[in-house]
Amino acid sequence: MHTSDPSNTATDHQQQTLELSIELMRRDSVTPHDKGCQEVLVERLSPLGFAHEFMYFGDEQASGRDAQVKNLWARRGNQDPVVCFAGHTDVVPTGNPDNWRIAPFDAKVHDGYLWGRGAADMKTGIAAFTVATERFVKNHPDHNGSIAMLITSDEEGPSINGTVKVVEVLEARNEKITYCLVGEPSSTDSLGDVIKNGRRGSLGGILTVTGKQGHVAYPHLAVNPIHALLPALAEFSVTEWDKGNDFFPATSMQISNINGGTGANNVIPESVEVVFNFRFSTETTEEELRAKTHEILDKHFANTKATYEIDWKLSGNPFLTAEGKLVDACKVAIKDITGTDTQLSTSGGTSDGRFIAPTGAQVVELGVRNATIHQVDERVEIDDIGKLAQIYERMLEELLLC
Repeated sequence: MHTSDPSNTATDHQQQTLELSIELMRRDSVTPHDKGCQEVLVERLSPLGFAHEFMYFGDEQASGRDAQVKNLWARRGNQDPVVCFAGHTDVVPTGNPDNWRIAPFDAKVHDGYLWGRGAADMKTGIAAFTVATERFVKNHPDHNGSIAMLITSDEEGPSINGTVKVVEVLEARNEKITYCLVGEPSSTDSLGDVIKNGRRGSLGGILTVTGKQGHVAYPHLAVNPIHALLPALAEFSVTEWDKGNDFFPATSMQISNINGGTGANNVIPESVEVVFNFRFSTETTEEELRAKTHEILDKHFANTKATYEIDWKLSGNPFLTAEGKLVDACKVAIKDITGTDTQLSTSGGTSDGRFIAPTGAQVVELGVRNATIHQVDERVEIDDIGKLAQIYERMLEELLLC
């Protein structure tokens, strides 16, 4: 149901989204700091009838409120369905600013792009769904359901005091999100060519193997932890953890760091540390991966005098939003605005969608191109940010008017 009025032009969306993007990007909100970005959003949302609350999480007594993670929950309406836009105002560090063509927090337009940290990941996404909401509410003040925004400043960091904590509060008071659009940069070659309708799980581990230090000339008086570990590492590298499915590739275990040794060439070290990570599909579980890892290690360590321990960390379970009203709304909106037939994907890293999906919400990620995220000279096409606002507005029409 396309009901936008003729004044709802690409130029209007582009200018409004660009101005708000620049305002947000000029705040150096390196994780976990918000630097007033959420107040800017509240100033835009309050006149539309949004009620809002800031939620602070972290150790206030140890660090003070300024060092706590700041989160925003804003909502217009009290009825279902609840369409929630989710995003983060924190950005990754810039690195050496002298390496940037345009200073990372100047947020300037050049050669058809908006340059600066947060241009793609993801302040333009926040600006786009804010402008889309403004225009939708202006045109449809009596829309069905509710519109909400969940904004955090702890997505690029450890992600322990951000969205996950807000969701816990919402769940405790039985406040449910029906549809969630995460404004992460999902597009690959052109705006809207890819949307993420799920993500793989992420399970990390630090494996420490302990032996006995000694002289390399007297190995019988020592226990070499590296030698004890090697057969297990070889088996890890060829193990098939699962076959994946139509939505997810097979689960992958990757070893990212191995640290051991004293620096001397004549000393058998006491210990070696291995850092590894599973990106896993819905075909397996955290518990199964842990059990199989221990099974392999126990087999290979049974005839050695070395011992091992693993410090596990689950960053998130896999989730999948199957074909349904939210995915359909995305497809319709993208096709109407860009002419593109979008593709569904579960590739890439994790996002805060992993905290929202377990509540029963349908979750997708849709945003600008991700070609320059976390890079020096991060940038986004000016044309795309206006079109993204149009896409978000069309999605609201599909979800709250039909």
